[in-house]
Amino acid sequence: MTSPSTPSLGRRTDPSAYSDLRDYAALGDGRTVALVSRGGSVDWFPVPDLDSTPPFAALLDAEDGGRLELAPTVEWTVERRYLPGTNVVESVYTTDAGQVRVTDSLNSGVAGRLPWAELARRIEGLDGHVPMAWRVRPGTGLGSHSPWVQPTTHGPVLRMDAVLMSVRHDGVGEPEVGQQHLSGKFSTAPDSRHLLAVVGTHNEPLNLPRPEHIDARIDRSIDAWKEWTSQVQYQGPDAEQVVRSALALKLLLHSPTGAIAAAATTSLPETLDGGKNWDYRYSWVRDTAYTLDVLLRLGLREEPHAAVSWLLHTIHRNGLDVFYRLNGDLPGERSVADVPGWRGTQPVVTGNRAAGQRQLGIYGDLFSVVRRYVEEGHVLDVETGRLLAHLADRCCDTWQQRDAGIWELEEERHYTSSKIGCWQALDCAVVLGELGQVPGEVDRWVAERDRIHAWVSEHCWSNERRAYTWYAGGDELDASVLQAAVTGFDAGERMSSTIDALKDELGEGPLLYRYTGMRESEGAFLTCSFWMVSALVAVGRGKEGADLMAELTPLANDVGLFSEMIDPKTGDFLGNLPQGLSHLSHIDAALAISGFRDGGTKSATS
Repeated sequence: MTSPSTPSLGRRTDPSAYSDLRDYAALGDGRTVALVSRGGSVDWFPVPDLDSTPPFAALLDAEDGGRLELAPTVEWTVERRYLPGTNVVESVYTTDAGQVRVTDSLNSGVAGRLPWAELARRIEGLDGHVPMAWRVRPGTGLGSHSPWVQPTTHGPVLRMDAVLMSVRHDGVGEPEVGQQHLSGKFSTAPDSRHLLAVVGTHNEPLNLPRPEHIDARIDRSIDAWKEWTSQVQYQGPDAEQVVRSALALKLLLHSPTGAIAAAATTSLPETLDGGKNWDYRYSWVRDTAYTLDVLLRLGLREEPHAAVSWLLHTIHRNGLDVFYRLNGDLPGERSVADVPGWRGTQPVVTGNRAAGQRQLGIYGDLFSVVRRYVEEGHVLDVETGRLLAHLADRCCDTWQQRDAGIWELEEERHYTSSKIGCWQALDCAVVLGELGQVPGEVDRWVAERDRIHAWVSEHCWSNERRAYTWYAGGDELDASVLQAAVTGFDAGERMSSTIDALKDELGEGPLLYRYTGMRESEGAFLTCSFWMVSALVAVGRGKEGADLMAELTPLANDVGLFSEMIDPKTGDFLGNLPQGLSHLSHIDAALAISGFRDGGTKSATS
């Protein structure tokens, strides 16, 4: 990649002012996530939490969103990578004048996450003398505030409403202080070492750490990431990308509560025509269940326990809902910001219209993860057992209702995958009841489970299409029914035939669209393709699954991240990122392929 002659430090409004979504790497500290582009610009950085208003949001508003820029002032090319086993990014810039290495980290402390946000950028001269420029300019918080620089006895601080930030630095020149930004220029030399960092808090005093302490925390953060990664138990194929996907999921785990965010961003479009822009900075029951399943299968224990405890506590407090805020509250009202959006694709939203929908599939999601948790050797408390018994009974009563389905659509129907989710919930409830973990009417759960299976087999199967359909009585198709092969609902001839029908109607190379009619209105949904891999293994077509997996894995960007969707024609990323569902379904598919190669076992953990 070649740069312009100087870093872009002016206000920009045209679409070219926005980086490709493939250009981003993600940093995290267990509380928030920052996105840094190949060009050295931090374009997304909420403070202090992942779902906080972002003081740096050029990702969605190039002119006024705010960014933290650092790059050579002469033409350059760049090679970057995550340091192995970490979420710390290393970028090496090569110029005619020499080479410079930048290491980016959202730092952690001695005993885990810091009580403040600390984004650190270490700059090291490798050879020659490379002129560099930097600027820290907070934005308007998606049009809600006006930032300013406030002089203090300890130097200038940056304010955006209740967010208070300081630029800590060493060897990057004397900062030029503007009304709304700090900037500077410096030059590297062989073996020179420099530091640029931003520390921030919200509605609390601001600690001003010494630059040498921040620099030392970069190394401590690297060691902490490597220690975490050493706990991942996987020896199967595609190991490097599986570990990267696990690290991406770790970025979305909100350590203050144990909640798991669906993605790190909001409003990145599923189509360049705009309109399909969603806020995924919430914890969905569905995504949480899928994430916990793969983390447990990778041998991890602390994060699943924290997330299961948070989820069950939240359901006790608020009832079973589709998704929650990361602090466990119910989501608030949806609002739209008056900003351009990525490359002008609007709307830019806070909140999600799926709040309060009837989605019957979440019964299966909840019960499946509790079953996995118990079968891994853990015990439910008495109150949780009673709660689950109540929810199993409610599932028996409500499975015959129409709902919004897994895709959270406005039109309620008898969606096939929702019915199968209810079947899965009762199948798990029966097992939990027989294990003595959940009290209740097991005989009733057995009867309703079998009744659901018979109903789906009769009403959601098309002899003409030779496939399970999207909803009862229809003939359209939906890739989410692929999960039925893995849950045990049907891994036989009908599912194998459904796979072929889905490939024919929804396939585009190795990719799949979500359901009938989406080919012209959005990108291909990456998770559906990974579901296809797992389903192929489940129905005994493992070689096909392995071949498909070999085509899908290279679709990650240069540092191994997946977005929500991909444009099959261009390979461009679409949708929010990093997307938890894409990464967890990738891990699930890799585990399926590993089991196939090991002779049919479903787990590749040790």
